[in-house]
Amino acid sequence: MKLLSIIGARPQFVKIAPLVRAIDRHNARPGVTKLEHRILHTGQHYDASMSRVFFDELDLPVADFHLGVGSGTHAQQTGAMMIGIERVLEQERPDTTIVYGDTNSTLAGVLAASKLKLRTAHVEAGLRSFDRGMPEEVNRLVADHISDLLLAPTPTAMENLRREGCAERAVSTGDIMYDSVLHYRAQAASTSSVLSRLALEAGGYGVVTLHRAQNTDDPARLKSILRALDDIARDDLPLIFPLHPRTASRLSTLLPNWGGNARLRVVEPLGYLDSLMLLSNARVCLTDSGGLQKEALFVGCPCVTLRSETEWVETLDAQANVLTDGDPARLRAAVAFWKERYPRGGADFTPAAVASFGPGNAAQAILDAIQNISVQESGSPSDAARTSSTGRAELETTGAQ
Repeated sequence: MKLLSIIGARPQFVKIAPLVRAIDRHNARPGVTKLEHRILHTGQHYDASMSRVFFDELDLPVADFHLGVGSGTHAQQTGAMMIGIERVLEQERPDTTIVYGDTNSTLAGVLAASKLKLRTAHVEAGLRSFDRGMPEEVNRLVADHISDLLLAPTPTAMENLRREGCAERAVSTGDIMYDSVLHYRAQAASTSSVLSRLALEAGGYGVVTLHRAQNTDDPARLKSILRALDDIARDDLPLIFPLHPRTASRLSTLLPNWGGNARLRVVEPLGYLDSLMLLSNARVCLTDSGGLQKEALFVGCPCVTLRSETEWVETLDAQANVLTDGDPARLRAAVAFWKERYPRGGADFTPAAVASFGPGNAAQAILDAIQNISVQESGSPSDAARTSSTGRAELETTGAQ
């Protein structure tokens, strides 16, 4: 059986790692049909700090195909990816093409595979921010409505798919990023030197990430957010700000003379283990990233999200996250709120994480579901998927029209 995974951005490298391990465990068992797993890297994240370091740290195999697409407008990037992906898919003809998350790589992969009438599986299906102004929301909607197998990480995601008439193609698996955090957290604690390198004390700093177009493309909004971060760093606690290449580019063109308070410490992008260690020991996380909201919940770091909505409503239900949009007053108030509730960070959100995201065996549940749909005798994407061996779901797939 041949599987082909399409990835291209930092969060997808984190998501594929547990599945690679699950496939390796399967293939190591005697007497089973071996799985051939190929990896296609679109090159959406091409900076070494956003790509190669993750392959090294997560012990991922070298991608079998690398398109090297790089940056561009959404149309330029997605179109170039589709051309390259189509060429690989025509050559490989995998039994199932696997896409992850909500990036342009996800969109290009599912479109190319579906046009070739190849079976597709979407890992992290069913997320909704209900803001179609976000490119990621459009990518999610398209991927879910044309994929043959929808692998939902949470009960909320399953309910979203049910409301949209997609439940027959959906399987509840748990969240694969939770698998990664559980697997790598101890390794990060034993190998990462990020705290000593940056002279940080656990609970004595905050972490900032900023990269969404809604926050970085409007000079006035970007300047307002940066001013609020300056105030927090000056008056409350030092902030470590790993600068995303996209944000660095916007700063250089929109605010070339910007210089933050000395306690707002801009650093280069970090690898996964350093990021995990930094987040695990921070008092608070301020971010517009979807994945980091979850990771903060998983490691017990209170979160402030610089958006007016989130696709991860479970973090709000767990009382682990506060939405502030880009409003400076709300941002400062949220930091003060978390300081009062958790003066040194170190919350325990584990029960809420397990309740919503599963116990950390999502990769195996995903592999079970993919095998169940892939072993159909006819091989047609419209055939019924058999019950997942995890016992989590008993649903059939109708396939994309």
